[in-house]
Order: sequence, then structure tokens, then C-alpha cells
Amino acid sequence: MRTLIVFLLVGFGAQLVDGSLGMAYGITATTMALIAGASAAQASFAVNLAQVGTTFAAGVSHWKFNNVDWKIVAKLGIPGTVGAFVGATLLSNISTEAAQPIMTTILLVLGFYLLFRFGLGLGKPPVLNIAEEKQHSGGFLAPVGTLGGFLSATGGGGWGPLTVTTLMTTGKTTPRRVIGSVSASEFLVSIAASLGFLFGMGDQLREMGLIVLGLLIGGVIAAPFAAWLVARVNAVVLGTFVGGLLVFLNLLRMSQTMEVNPTLIGVLQVAIVVVTVVLGLRAWKRIRAARDEGARVEVADPEADIDAKYAHFGAAERSAGDRGSGEK
Repeated sequence: MRTLIVFLLVGFGAQLVDGSLGMAYGITATTMALIAGASAAQASFAVNLAQVGTTFAAGVSHWKFNNVDWKIVAKLGIPGTVGAFVGATLLSNISTEAAQPIMTTILLVLGFYLLFRFGLGLGKPPVLNIAEEKQHSGGFLAPVGTLGGFLSATGGGGWGPLTVTTLMTTGKTTPRRVIGSVSASEFLVSIAASLGFLFGMGDQLREMGLIVLGLLIGGVIAAPFAAWLVARVNAVVLGTFVGGLLVFLNLLRMSQTMEVNPTLIGVLQVAIVVVTVVLGLRAWKRIRAARDEGARVEVADPEADIDAKYAHFGAAERSAGDRGSGEK
């Protein structure tokens, strides 16, 4: 019973973060499963099996809040099933630790880019409402989904960090729809990974029963709250904290996969928390300043009551760009 309660709480917290930011469920839940004594394959098996239920609940919840682009779900999720099945089958038999340092470094760089792009308003403004969104090609999303599914199965996490970061940095989709679409497509990935593990180590399922049940119950309970939260958090502030979270988690992974001084990693993580909070506050103040100045953009979308809050940042960034163009 103690194990069930502990993992119910872990599942609730992990899904609340994952449903709001589109990442960190697998990393959080897998870490706790490893602490509980599970092997790497068992931990990933348990987490992916639990995610069949939690991602279904998350997808439905995000759909109700209009956070899902089904074209992205199909283009990302279907290739993701291939990567997840292959990854689960391989992890059941071999170790993939050698690839972790490379991917950790890539995700760390992308996390820094995301953090400073949103936090400092660098580069072109992100898409701020559904009417401005542009479609991603299948040729772009397919390899991202395949690699993300492979990482999710072999590392117990990685789908969210890779896919959310990649989609957000393109600036074609609103942050809340990126998160909703990634969460919905993860349902397909979790099914494929679970099938791969069942073929390779189905006889060990009973040993992971309480962990799976706890993660599943906690995640299903948290899913509606997370979907409600992401529809009401400002796009720019949300993007800033997604970047900060990605950097923080991959610094932790760096300490686990590379020969790096743990004390140095701890200091860097504290610094990242401070920088993220400061940049998040700056972004929020920038949005408030634009609103107070009366900046507005027309939101031609049925969800105007939700997306209108994003318009203030867009107006501020665009007006700044117009002033810069006029001076040239």
C-alpha cells in the first residue's frame, strides 16, 4: 500500500508538470522507479505502460480545451510509434547508455536557446494565436517523432523534451497547442513502447504492478488540472519556464551520464533556477507594460478569451520591430 500511495503522488506531480509543460513525466517517474529498486528496463516498462492511461486522459483533456492540432499528432505520433517499439525491444536486451551524453548535450543547447528566446524576446516573436499558426511538414516531424519515441523507450523519458523544444523553436504553433499536441501524440508512443516491452520482458510485469497502478491513478487525476492550467498560462512566460526546466533536467542527466563534478552541476542548477525566475518575471513585466500602453492585436479565433492574453507580447515585439525597420 505504501508503494501505491508513493507512486500515486509521483504520478500526480509528474503528470501535472508534463501536462502543463509537455515534458518531464518520464524523467521524474523513471527516476523514482529506479530509486525503488527497478532495473532500467523495468522502470521504462512501468512508466510507458502507465502512460498509456495518463496520456489518453491528457489528450482528451487538452482536446476539450482546444489545445490539440490533430495534424501534428498524426505526423509526430505515427513515426514515434516506430521509434518507441524499436527502442523498447532493444532496451529489453542491450544497453543504450553510450548515446545518452550526446543527446543530453543536444537537449541542453536547445533548452538554453528556448530559455533566452522567450525570456529575452530574442528572434522573431512566437505564434500567439491559432489564426496565425503554420503547418509543419511531415518530412520535418517524422524524424523528430521517430527519435523522440526511441528516446522515450530507451531512456524512460525524452519524448517531451525533444518534441516540445523542436516545435517551439520553429515558432509556427502556439505554445499551448504544441504542449497539447505532444501530450496527445504520446499516447500512441506509449502503446508502441509497452508492446515492445511486453514482447521482451512481459514475464516481469507482475513485479511492477503497484508502481504502474500508482503512476496511472495519479496521472489520470492530474490530467484535467494540467490541461486547464496550460490554457491559462501566458505563452511567453510558459516558454521561458519550459526552457529553464529543460536545462535543469539535462544538467541532472549530465551528472549521471558524464564524468562531471556533482557539486558543479548543483551550483549550475541553482543558477539556472535563479535565471529562469528572473527572465520569467521580465517577460511577464514586458507583457504587462505592453498591455498598459494599450497595445492590441486582433485575434481572429473562437478561443479569443484564452488567446487574447498572448496578443500583448506579440504587439510589443512587432511594434518594436516596426520601429527598428523605420529607423533603417
